[in-house]
Amino acid sequence: MNWLTNFVRPKIRALVRKQDDRETLWEKCPSCSQMVFHRDLDAAMRVCPHCDHHMRLNARQRLDQVLDDGTVERIAIREVPADPLKFRDERKYTDRLKDSRAKTGEDEAMVVASGTMNGLGVILCVQNFAFMGGSMGLAAGEAMLAGAERAVADGKPMIVFAAAGGARMQEGILSLMQMPRTTIAVEMVREAGLPYIVVLTDPTTGGVTASYAMIGDIHIAEPGALIGFAGQRVIQDTIREKLPDGFQRAEYLLDHGMVDMVVHRHEMLSTLTRIVDMLMNREASGVEKDLVALPPAEEDSDDQNADTASTDNAEHSKADS
Repeated sequence: MNWLTNFVRPKIRALVRKQDDRETLWEKCPSCSQMVFHRDLDAAMRVCPHCDHHMRLNARQRLDQVLDDGTVERIAIREVPADPLKFRDERKYTDRLKDSRAKTGEDEAMVVASGTMNGLGVILCVQNFAFMGGSMGLAAGEAMLAGAERAVADGKPMIVFAAAGGARMQEGILSLMQMPRTTIAVEMVREAGLPYIVVLTDPTTGGVTASYAMIGDIHIAEPGALIGFAGQRVIQDTIREKLPDGFQRAEYLLDHGMVDMVVHRHEMLSTLTRIVDMLMNREASGVEKDLVALPPAEEDSDDQNADTASTDNAEHSKADS
């Protein structure tokens, strides 16, 4: 059996495997339609060199870009029922899960890992949009809880890379219940005095936006990322008005105070490192010192003059009597 599995099967697959062609060596940018050589695209962190469009990343690519080599430790997530509602639309929910797992090589839409980022310990929760649109289900709730528990136990900050189309419809109300569960996970991190940072990538919508994706201490967005709750057509049909240009894009949200900064992918690692270092080592960075060294508020000069005048009047009255 081992001979068949280890020798015969690989030989057969090698014979029928599709040879590399233009489609595998080159990738078309969805924004400018330019063809980019796959090695150049990987070297540019999957950012189009022609139009600077930020292409989507899977969980493994994101971990490789952020965490130091050799430090990635996957955190186990508690198992959840595979099909709690026995849901079926055009296909069975279990069949969709099998296809997504075969396509992405991941068990679920969210991956949790511990590692170091330029030497700083962090806990990462990364959503993979390629896995059923990064939808939030029971497993995503368990992933957030697992990440929060590990962050509190290790005393490390928690960083979430959000990329989702919303709650997973195949799990119905159970998926919506993950909104308060993930909020509780975030509160666990906050109560421990640890930073909770959210990086909003393209796209971040639906119930994910309405829960853990928008309650971070700091919100960072990638350029051009679609961020919102309902779809643009739904909003436009509801309010019966034309939406402004760039509506629900990262730059629009930055201008309207919904996110703290928009950071290019090439600068994401250095930006996250600087923020984590500042928040976790406040005394060394001078932040704590500046806060403590603030002088006490001086009394208003007019109040001081009024008190002095009152004292002088009282002394004169006493002398006259």
